[in-house]
Amino acid sequence: MRAQDHTDKMLHWWSRVGIDRADLAVRRSDGAMLWHTDQALATLPLTWARAHNAHKAEVYVRPARGYRWPLLFLDDLPEPAASAVARKYAALVVCTSPAGGCHVWLRASMSLDEDQRRQAQRYLARRIGADRASISGEHLGRLAGFKNWKRDGVWVNLLQASSQRPWEPRPALLESTPPTTRRRRSDPNDRQTSPHRVTDTSPSGADWAFTCHLLEAGCDPALVLARLVQSAQPRRGPDTQRYANRTIKRALRHLARTTTKEPNS
Repeated sequence: MRAQDHTDKMLHWWSRVGIDRADLAVRRSDGAMLWHTDQALATLPLTWARAHNAHKAEVYVRPARGYRWPLLFLDDLPEPAASAVARKYAALVVCTSPAGGCHVWLRASMSLDEDQRRQAQRYLARRIGADRASISGEHLGRLAGFKNWKRDGVWVNLLQASSQRPWEPRPALLESTPPTTRRRRSDPNDRQTSPHRVTDTSPSGADWAFTCHLLEAGCDPALVLARLVQSAQPRRGPDTQRYANRTIKRALRHLARTTTKEPNS
């Protein structure tokens, strides 16, 4: 398979799982980073990237920042472990070099914002031995079909592009309170903006963001309630159960209002 074929197959798989915009980055040999951000996959400047790669620049890609995407990144997995993931779940496996291991792009069952992706990647990295330094939610991965000059110019190859079932991220989202959610643009797949934008940095504000965050992701309200009680108990004491019940009820009403659509005319 030609180098261009590896690139095309990687981007085609991304498109099939719902990724339609990407950030393309080149790191030159002098350390300078050059970017083409928020580009449609079909218009990525690949000729430009190949010209830089020929001069020993590294070429990276990621789903465009600022959107919710159903894709998670795992770094530095040995090939047998990466292949096992792809046999069980919908995943793309990219071999960065024989010595450097594989990148895995794992399809999730729902679109996730950057903070949610970071949570899910942290959860996965602990369980399968992926690099814990590459779980930021917006990490760059190598683009298949280009040379890896960090490893003496070996080709970055696509190994697998599976179409198994997506991975379910809800257990990872329930595991711990997410960081404060920043403002995001709408998901180009569902066109629905996150119903909460956090500006209140008080403990109650953080509880509200946490509750909306998990309910929006489809988590069971009873499980969210239990997690909220656990989180608020040291602060609220005997008032915890009343406070948690009220927060859940308000959040459910809030989400119902923000997700109700006008009937078709």
